Formats: sequence, structure tokens, C-alpha cells
Amino acid sequence: DLEQPPAMSFIDLSHDFADGMPGFSLRREGEVRQFTASIRPFVTHRDSAPFYDGQASFEITEISFQTSIGTYLDSPRHRWPDRRDIAGLTLDEVILPGLCVTVADARPDERIGLSRLDLPEDLAGKAVLIRFGWDIHWATPAYDHYPFIDADVIAALRDRGAKLLGVDTPNADSRSELSRPAHTVLLGQDILIVENLCDLGRLPATGFRFFCVPIKAVGAAAMTIRA
Repeated sequence: DLEQPPAMSFIDLSHDFADGMPGFSLRREGEVRQFTASIRPFVTHRDSAPFYDGQASFEITEISFQTSIGTYLDSPRHRWPDRRDIAGLTLDEVILPGLCVTVADARPDERIGLSRLDLPEDLAGKAVLIRFGWDIHWATPAYDHYPFIDADVIAALRDRGAKLLGVDTPNADSRSELSRPAHTVLLGQDILIVENLCDLGRLPATGFRFFCVPIKAVGAAAMTIRA
């Protein structure tokens, strides 16, 4: 008998996308506004049944959200106004061989340098997912006090050929760094960024393929994904 190949398995790395889910906040004119997603029926089964003489019914859903909510992908346009949007990305940029690197014992608001990461010298073509373990704080105040990568990690991702950075925190950058170095450098080099990942602890360090395919939204700078 021919030996059968091992069964393929899939690991969901996305937070649930739900009505009223955790989102992001913006400060404008001294006011802090909190954003989330709204999901509700647009046409219900009860509404539609009379159109089919009671023989069938359908539901259509209406969803309203900003594109940087949930587990989402940043295109270069998110940082650079004249660069490619989500629709301009190619499929081979959002389906990549993956590498998962764990940062042990990361602390709130900690700056993580290259010495804390077991990062290979050759990252050519890789999606590099950094596991801080911060997804355990999802939907709590602690989630907003997350660790983040330092400039030497950003430079290593760029110089060693990475194609994507993913993190299980709300931001690859510290919110206190107004220049946003990770977004500035990486998106400036067409290295994409995925934020709000979860369950990275279920991944092996290597030997997997990472999918982060968004809808082909023209003009969108970022987009929620199923990772």
C-alpha cells in the first residue's frame, strides 16, 4: 500500500467578529471616541417569506465597521497615502510560508529588542508572527498595555527579507511613539502587517503556511481578515 500523506489541518488565528466587539479609540478635540462593529439583519426570514409565498425565506445581513477592527491586515496605504491599497495586494503576498517566534514573559508596555527573539538570519519571503501571548487579555483593559518591537527588530525584518509581520497585540507600534516606526519602515518596504492575531501558541515554529486574504476592497487602507 502507498503511504498516505498526513492530513492537512487548519488553525484559526482570528478573533470572532461580532456586534459590539472590541475596537479602537480615537482622540479628537479632547474627546475619546470608541469604535466597534455593528451587525444586524437587513432583511429577516420573516420579512422575506411572503415574497416566496411561504415556500422559502432568506436573510441578508448588514455590517458596519471601520477596517482596523478585529484581526486585520494593513496595506501600504494605511501609512503612505500614495501607496497600494488592499485591492492592490496580490494573493502571493497574503499566502506565505510562516515562522512563529515566541517572546517569553513579555510585560505590559515593554519594548522588545532583537536579543529577546530567536529570529533566523534568513527570513526571505516569510510571514513572521510574533507571539507575545497578549491575546489572553482580549476585551480587557490590560490588552491596551501591550509589548511592542524595538527598532532593531524592525530593521532585521526589513533587512532579512520578511514579507509580513503579524502580532497578537492591537498594534505593532507603541502608541507613545508618534512616528510609528514599524508601520513607517515595514509598510514603506511593502512588508505587510497583521494585528490582533490570537492562538499563536497552537502553531509550530516553522513548517506552516499563513493565510490572511482580505476582500478585494478598492480604496481600503486596511481590512479585517480570517487568518
